[in-house]
Amino acid sequence: MRIAIDASKAFLHERTGIEEYSYQLIKHLRKYLLDEQVILYLRKGTEENIDFNLPPNWEVKELAARRFWTYWRLSWEILFHWPDRLLISSHIVPPIHPKNTTTVIHGIEYEIYPEAYSKKEYRTMRRGIRNSCKWAKRIICVSNNTKKDLVDYYKVPETKMRVIYEGVNPVCESEEHYDTILLQRNGLERKKYLFFVGRLEERKNIVNILKAFEILKTHFRMPHKLVLAGKTGFGWKYIEEELEEHEYKDDILLTGFVTDQEKWAFLRNASVFVFPTLYEGFGLPILEAQQVGVPVVTSDHSSLKETALESALMADPHVPAEIAEKIHVLISDQEKRNDVINRGYENIKRFSWDRCAKLMAKVLRMG
Repeated sequence: MRIAIDASKAFLHERTGIEEYSYQLIKHLRKYLLDEQVILYLRKGTEENIDFNLPPNWEVKELAARRFWTYWRLSWEILFHWPDRLLISSHIVPPIHPKNTTTVIHGIEYEIYPEAYSKKEYRTMRRGIRNSCKWAKRIICVSNNTKKDLVDYYKVPETKMRVIYEGVNPVCESEEHYDTILLQRNGLERKKYLFFVGRLEERKNIVNILKAFEILKTHFRMPHKLVLAGKTGFGWKYIEEELEEHEYKDDILLTGFVTDQEKWAFLRNASVFVFPTLYEGFGLPILEAQQVGVPVVTSDHSSLKETALESALMADPHVPAEIAEKIHVLISDQEKRNDVINRGYENIKRFSWDRCAKLMAKVLRMG
């Protein structure tokens, strides 16, 4: 059986959510597709970023295209080298595809919060994912919440979908002196800052995080700083204006994109991980924080409730005062803090990349 996998996002130099999912899934699928003939389709110039060995019967092919890589270039390749199975780990199924195509839908945030996207982004994603839901034989949802959204918004038959949770990324360990140097360079003290990682965009609710931080500094006299890690995205201009006018802007650090090592260093030394985003298809950063014993404040809706269950403090993302109050509890109440940390350690046991890959391989072998 010949299985083709769209690996166009898996080996980019700078990986975020979907890119990290693709990378980890392919890495762990090696064990479960050891005897299958697998071809990974990559973007031109990214093969050099593969940092693990591939089984002997796996091959890599780079495809060059400045635009429309999926719609045109991948379709063209499939037309002339037809696979038995096709796996798309990042939403968009190419127009030319085998009947037995499986796609992973990570969320339809653009439908729930269209105002957080440009009109072009909205139209592109809506058209692409609606078509993917029609064209794919099987749809993998990363959460039950995403599955429900696909039923509610696109009337996708439940029989066509299966929920397979993501895994927990392995901690990138570093020597203590590395963490010390990183913190000193950024003017930070261990457990004296709040941390957020993700794209700095409207959907991530950065403005309300800033407002909550102001409440913490003004009303609770909290000495902590705030670290926002990630690239800028849609709505950044408005966020930037809020930052410029923020009373405590000198205590806010913008790191830009961080490497995996830097992310884990910032994360494990944080006092609280703050992730009250407006919508997530899964919420992997919650699990990363819990893995290193950092308590989490997140939103009380979308898939975040499903991912965190009772292991994090939840707030209405539209109410900065509520976000601030939950953060303050984790800083001021040691007993509650320890309880949330211990619940986090238990929660991450539900998630495994190995289990994710095993279930995905089983789906790919289905007729």
